[in-house]
Amino acid sequence: MTRSTPVEQRQPIRKDLLLISDMIESGTRVLDIGCGDGALLDYLGNVKNVDGRGIELSQTGVNACVRQGLSVVQGDADTDLVDYPSLAFDYAVLSETLQATRAPNELLRQLVRIARHAIVSFTNFGHWQIRLSLLLNGHMPAIGQGENWYDTPNIHLCTMRDFAELCGELDLRVERAVSLNDDGVSREIRHIGLAANLRGEQGIFLLAHN
Repeated sequence: MTRSTPVEQRQPIRKDLLLISDMIESGTRVLDIGCGDGALLDYLGNVKNVDGRGIELSQTGVNACVRQGLSVVQGDADTDLVDYPSLAFDYAVLSETLQATRAPNELLRQLVRIARHAIVSFTNFGHWQIRLSLLLNGHMPAIGQGENWYDTPNIHLCTMRDFAELCGELDLRVERAVSLNDDGVSREIRHIGLAANLRGEQGIFLLAHN
C-alpha cells in the first residue's frame, strides 16, 4: 500500500489531478504511468486508500517518489507496459503523457489490457487560443515553459475530437469526459463536438473496453 504522508506535509494538488482522483474508486489498485513526482499517487494513498504503483521515466521523478515512500519504478510507457499481466490493476492513469509517446494507439491498447479502466488526460490542441495563436502568429504551439517547437517533448498533437475518434477505432467506451481550463473551470462533456473542442484546454477521459 502507498505510505501515508502526514497532513501537515502534504502539498496542494493540481486541479487536473483532483479531477482524475474523482474518477477513481476508493480501495482500488492503480498504476500511474508517467507519475512525475508522485503527487497523484500520494494523494490517492492518503485520501482514497488505493494500492498505488507508478512508472516514471526520469530518475529525478523516481527519486522524488521514493523519498515519499511511494512504490515507483523507472520505466518507459512505450516499451514496458507489455511486461504487466492483463487486468493487474483497476485503473491505469496516463496524465499529460500521451502526446509524448511514440505510438499512442498501441499505448491505449495496453492501458485497457492491464486495467479495467484507463484515465487519460492531455492538452487539447483544438482549443480556440491555440488555433488563434497559430493563425495570427504563424508558429506551432509549444506547451510548456521555455519550450520551442523543436525541443518540446510533444510529438503527437491531438484534439479532443481526434482522441474520441481514436477511442472509437479501438473499440473503447468513453465512460466520462471532462474539460479543464487554466482558470480551474471544469465542464462535463456530454458530446465531443465543435463547442467542447474549442473551449477545453485540457481533456480528461475515463475509458473502458466495450
